[in-house]
Amino acid sequence: KEKIKGIFITHGHEDHVGGVSYLWPELGCPTIYGTPFSLAIARHKIEESGLPVKNMKEVNAGDVVNVDCFKVEFIKVCHSIAEASALSITTPVGVVFVTGDFKIDFTPIDNKLTDLERIGEIGKKGVLLMLGESTNVERNGHTMSERTVGESFDVIFGKNQKKRMIVATFSTNNYRLQQLMDISVKYNRKVVLSGRSMKNIVDMAAKLNELTFPKDLIVDIDKANKLPPERVTILCTGSQGEPMSALYRMAYNDHRKVEITANDLVVVSANPIPGNEKLVSNVVNELTKKGAEVIHDRAAHVHVSGHASQEELKMILALTKPKYFIPVHGEYKHLKKSAGLANSI
Repeated sequence: KEKIKGIFITHGHEDHVGGVSYLWPELGCPTIYGTPFSLAIARHKIEESGLPVKNMKEVNAGDVVNVDCFKVEFIKVCHSIAEASALSITTPVGVVFVTGDFKIDFTPIDNKLTDLERIGEIGKKGVLLMLGESTNVERNGHTMSERTVGESFDVIFGKNQKKRMIVATFSTNNYRLQQLMDISVKYNRKVVLSGRSMKNIVDMAAKLNELTFPKDLIVDIDKANKLPPERVTILCTGSQGEPMSALYRMAYNDHRKVEITANDLVVVSANPIPGNEKLVSNVVNELTKKGAEVIHDRAAHVHVSGHASQEELKMILALTKPKYFIPVHGEYKHLKKSAGLANSI
């Protein structure tokens, strides 16, 4: 641990910051570097653990951090959360390029594109090693833009203007939440946030202007219950069928303030993470038994991945031209296929 110079956060998803509060004290609390939204989430994790928050330094896309003999540059990439970054690390023996989690979205919600120009410049100077994410390496073609989800939701809301809308999605996907809030405004609905992480993330994102909405849009559930169903959108946790999540409690009659009825349209705006399929299916069954209409299949286009598919992975490999490549972020089958993809270029 004496050799650790700092902790660099690529983005604020749970599998990238969730372990900070456990790892950080063991390493002697080295400085944590990250973009403002990423650090806000990391700070929250540390505070929840009862630890003092210190040694945090905010950076923005394009910034270079000098730490001992290393230079670390943060590079903007698109993902399913704001302020995601790739890292270009200049070391005494060469450049190490870390993709982080990314996709190449040419119509991102915040209009901030993956900085392919800068990645190409780094590649021209020479990359010794690339660590590339492998999550969607088994998918051909390109990952669809997040905007397609907004278009699908606009149609769904338009066709169901007499129903209460309940949407379960990842709380950290501020782009998804932004679109759902915008559509709720369009159809004259108030928004209820259900689930602790949903409320926390929306609060953090709003303070950093990564979510923008009218001041009177969000209401508490007691006020919403006094409104006609067609005036209400509930954004909740539970898209993975997690026991004790908001949607799970609604499905199993365990939510104190929300009772599912035949006048509800529930949208599960996420694909099941491998291993969660049965949990999600059980929740969908329970919701359906209560008379609710449930949209959860891929054909409805209510979810797109935040990870690059094969053609995007090829593009980054072609731009960086690394001498060595290590596939990361995936199960063994993904790592193996990613290595094969790199060798084919």
